Amino acid sequence: MAAIEAAELRRTYKTHTGTFRRRAKEIEAVRGISFAVEPGELFGLLGPNGAGKTTTIKMLITLLIPTGGSARVLGLDVVHQAREVRKRIGYVFGGERGVYERLSGYDNLRYFAELYGVPAREQKRRIEELLELVGLKGREQERAEGYSRGMKQRLHVARGLLHDPEVLFLDEPTIGLDPVGAREVRATIASLTEAGKTVLLTTHYMFEADALCDRIAVISKGSIVAEGTPLDLKRGVAQGSVVEVEVFGIADEALERVRALGGVVAVAIEEREQAQVLVVQTEPDVELTQAILSHLNGSDVGRISRREPTLEDAYVALVSE
Repeated sequence: MAAIEAAELRRTYKTHTGTFRRRAKEIEAVRGISFAVEPGELFGLLGPNGAGKTTTIKMLITLLIPTGGSARVLGLDVVHQAREVRKRIGYVFGGERGVYERLSGYDNLRYFAELYGVPAREQKRRIEELLELVGLKGREQERAEGYSRGMKQRLHVARGLLHDPEVLFLDEPTIGLDPVGAREVRATIASLTEAGKTVLLTTHYMFEADALCDRIAVISKGSIVAEGTPLDLKRGVAQGSVVEVEVFGIADEALERVRALGGVVAVAIEEREQAQVLVVQTEPDVELTQAILSHLNGSDVGRISRREPTLEDAYVALVSE
């Protein structure tokens, strides 16, 4: 039995446009997605902002009712058995909300242990175990207001594990963290499956998904466009190559001309320090550097390089289709 299972899961929102003549409009946030997560697996839901990742998680943790389709967690229906689902899952979100700044880390966990209904005789042992797991042992008596963002996020992870859930949902847990804090949180996440947990992680950081996830589903505009191991996804573009051109100002018309070249798989613009970088993925055995440059008349061109594709390139190709 799958630990998490979604079947043709849908969610539609109704919104209104216009100031004087308000018109109802339906927005499909999630468009009939299906996937399954096996027990003990760390599964990644990868996609850009607005792709439907958080909406999907909210349906799985019973905060939103699906418009269509069905979902089960540990064999329990998320709509008809919502109370039982909530007892057996944990949820951790990104950002600093959810921590009481004037309480110590220990008192934060003791407070939430009461809310989760952890028996009083088990609270101390459970909190000590979690402080060790998330690397806050020795800092637990300090007020949370003095914690770094990374420490607060690790406290969030500990809070989500207080009632010893079998399944943990992590919604962009490293967003906004500095590199050191993000690395600490990723190390904590990696230890969760070793402790026997099933984890569903949403992120839009490619290297994070590559390093942590056993399998990944890429979601774009509410639909799953690819699913597999990180290696499987990279193989989809591994036979081609990537041309990177540093540019200082590029017109939309030039970008469209590059996109229309034969042999081009995907085109993206990335902001890097003071310059933009045009990233062009090409098919195997195709040399397009000169053709690309010929379409950049009017743009100041800097460094030009060619390299092998990464998971990020596979992701860009998938969400650009």
